Amino acid sequence: MTKGFFITGTDTGVGKTTVSAALIRTLSLLGLKTGGMKPVETGCGREGKVLLPFDGMFLRQAARMDDQLSDVTPCCFETPLAPLPASELEVKKINLAAIRNAFSRLSQKYDALIVEGAGGLLVPLKKNYFVVDLAEELGLPLIVVAKPGLGAINHIMLTVEYALGRGLDIAGLVINYSLQPENSLAEKTNPKLLSQICPVPVIGTFPYMKEIGEEALEKSGRKNFDIGLLKKYL
Repeated sequence: MTKGFFITGTDTGVGKTTVSAALIRTLSLLGLKTGGMKPVETGCGREGKVLLPFDGMFLRQAARMDDQLSDVTPCCFETPLAPLPASELEVKKINLAAIRNAFSRLSQKYDALIVEGAGGLLVPLKKNYFVVDLAEELGLPLIVVAKPGLGAINHIMLTVEYALGRGLDIAGLVINYSLQPENSLAEKTNPKLLSQICPVPVIGTFPYMKEIGEEALEKSGRKNFDIGLLKKYL
């Protein structure tokens, strides 16, 4: 059975890619050969006729992978929208078979995989197939990444309760300061409130990172992840 985590967010822009890269470096430091995967990426750059999935490339670099980028990110779109409308505008379907085959190949090569989803769980990949369906199919425990401030509690609880209702296993939450702290009352009180009402633990609170190079990711991972909770799934 493949080990690792499926990284989802409560919203877009919460810092899933940074947290995913930090997880890759942390698991690598624990002695696990760890790969990264971003199955579907929109808003890709373009170099001639080639689409460049920047998040996928970042994960590939963090994991020091020599695999083809088409295995790390099998489905690329230039349009910066949710995958379904992006695929419709570009008249290019999301290839679920390509995702499954790439996941299988990487699973055989690596001790653990960090798979980053697109946006949140109910982002549509096809008309009747959402990110949550892909997470369920791949079978990895979830890590939910959320912002720290006002509005986070509702987004977190909705995401967690929905995932649990679908029967998915959630390893925990990561509260990520993808933007500079506001030092608001919500930021100060949310962690304690979550510990009281959320059915899954907080396994990390990540400060705002001005630099996200490999050394910074490793340092932040060692300092801010609850390694004991992560090891339960490894």
